[in-house]
Amino acid sequence: MAKIGINIATGSLQKEEIVVGIDLGTTNSLIAVVHPDTKKAIVLKEHDSSALVPSVIYFDEHANAIVGNDAKAFLIKNPERTIFSAKRLLGKNYDDIKANANFFSYKIIDEDANKQVKIKVDDKFYSPVDLSALILKELKKRAEHILKTPVNKAVITVPAYFNDAQRQATRDAGKLAGLDVLRIINEPTAASLGYGLGVQSNISGEGGLQKTIAVYDLGGGTFDVSILKLNAGVFEVLSTNGDTYLGGDDFDNAIVQYWLVQLNIGNDYLKQNTSFAQAIRLKAEEAKKALSINTNYEDELNNYKLVLSQTSFTQIIKPLIERTIACCKKAMKDAGLQKKEIDEVIMVGGSTRVQLVKEMLSDYFAKPVNDTVNPDEVVALGAAIQADILAGNNKDVLLLDITPLSLGIETAGELMDVIIPRNAKIPSSAAREYTTQIDAQVNMRISVYQGERDIVSDNRLLATLNLKGIPAMPAGMAKVQVSFIINADGILTVKAKELRSGIEQAIEIKPQLGIDDATVEKMLLDSMANAEVDIVARALAEAKTEGEQLLKTTERFLQKNTQYLIGNELQETALAMQSLQLAITMNDKSLIQNKSTELNDLTRPYAERIMDSAIGEALKGRAV
Repeated sequence: MAKIGINIATGSLQKEEIVVGIDLGTTNSLIAVVHPDTKKAIVLKEHDSSALVPSVIYFDEHANAIVGNDAKAFLIKNPERTIFSAKRLLGKNYDDIKANANFFSYKIIDEDANKQVKIKVDDKFYSPVDLSALILKELKKRAEHILKTPVNKAVITVPAYFNDAQRQATRDAGKLAGLDVLRIINEPTAASLGYGLGVQSNISGEGGLQKTIAVYDLGGGTFDVSILKLNAGVFEVLSTNGDTYLGGDDFDNAIVQYWLVQLNIGNDYLKQNTSFAQAIRLKAEEAKKALSINTNYEDELNNYKLVLSQTSFTQIIKPLIERTIACCKKAMKDAGLQKKEIDEVIMVGGSTRVQLVKEMLSDYFAKPVNDTVNPDEVVALGAAIQADILAGNNKDVLLLDITPLSLGIETAGELMDVIIPRNAKIPSSAAREYTTQIDAQVNMRISVYQGERDIVSDNRLLATLNLKGIPAMPAGMAKVQVSFIINADGILTVKAKELRSGIEQAIEIKPQLGIDDATVEKMLLDSMANAEVDIVARALAEAKTEGEQLLKTTERFLQKNTQYLIGNELQETALAMQSLQLAITMNDKSLIQNKSTELNDLTRPYAERIMDSAIGEALKGRAV
């Protein structure tokens, strides 16, 4: 039985080992556990203090890191040394964030656009992984102080739209903080657990109750919407959508830009006066919160009068909220549901406290939203419940998550062959067989892509795997099985095996950079807007590939059997091959298909003749 230790308001918590749930947020972070006595999830806090740990880091002159509330005071005092919103930088290069560079008061290094950004403080450089690890260390320290128990295992949440690079970066940050990260879980899915279990809620999936819910998660830096089906303890994600660069920070930035126009101040002034930039950003955050309950906001900053009415605030942020509604529409379409089929709309993330968010979401779904659970805490509560499940303490819940974008490989003609489609359940695996294209091919390059378009150049290259040592065989004889395995964290492993020889290679996809938010959104939009174009492009690519294969096959046949051709067969075949080659270069699908048919029709009679002759020779003197 576990040891009993410190008592807090909810009772005894100390155990020899405990698995915690962590919400690593853009603005604030939290840590939670399932109480061993009550079996309910609780956020950890000391006495009457807040459960929220600001995701802010201050580096002093000796490079010592101060994290949380104590660091917030330095946002204005020493903005160049005070890091905030580090989560927005995970898995990003400078090109991904340069459009919003004015938002950050600290130095972001842009010397290499192809690598993950670094933050420079004095002569030291920090990656977003390093910074996230410092926040996680602070949460770990807080938990160990409250629980009087070592904390070494955790479940950490991420936005549903985080890609492989961003998920891996989060896992790496956990390792740097001294945590064994048992699972990376999507924030909306964690929220559904927080609403459905561990708290009093009318969305419980227990007792055979079936409900379909929409989880609207608008945090400080990211937005997700997920459609889930709850049925007797099974949480099944039907679809997900979102934007990893849209949140309350953008509301604040919009207010700042509004004030700059009113005060006739340019963005260059913010670059040169980082303390003022931080101060006005914090005033914008203050105004946002005030206008959730008041009709006007007024204050002063360095003799500048800052005024914002509820009407102006609505006009400023409405386009941002409309972007979230567009994501909701896509998620509903992917789930194959009508709005009337949604039983509950639950609110997650501190930015959902903005009244206009609730009103616009309620109008879209034509029903009141449910915000009965603290939107700041619900993700951490869900993570704690998942941690309790992984610790073996709760066997009544099954969580079925999904992957947000299709995964596949490049095939002949630069075509995307999808192996695991978007919105597939995870953990998941799938395999498909391929073959060689040329005689005696001993190597095969397998390029792994993520995206929704038919042509690979329109998608995102994740990694390349080289299968070497394939035994030399005629084209088409090798059997190469390509397997995709997505683990519970949504991280992909690709394996390639030549089945006849047993030669095998594997790679875990750990790209250094993530897909920038505009690209993620563009992938889905382009796949719909260009559906007809993609069909035409795929048909052309397939026709060209078939034509090229026919040319290679015919050329090999002629090399081996020229002596058996009679009359003008060789000359006519050469002319037909030239015509097909010309058609391929002209990118005319119909012409390619016509010339392919002509070449086939021309060569079929003598190919059959030569084959019959060969079979006759082989059977001479044998009884049939």
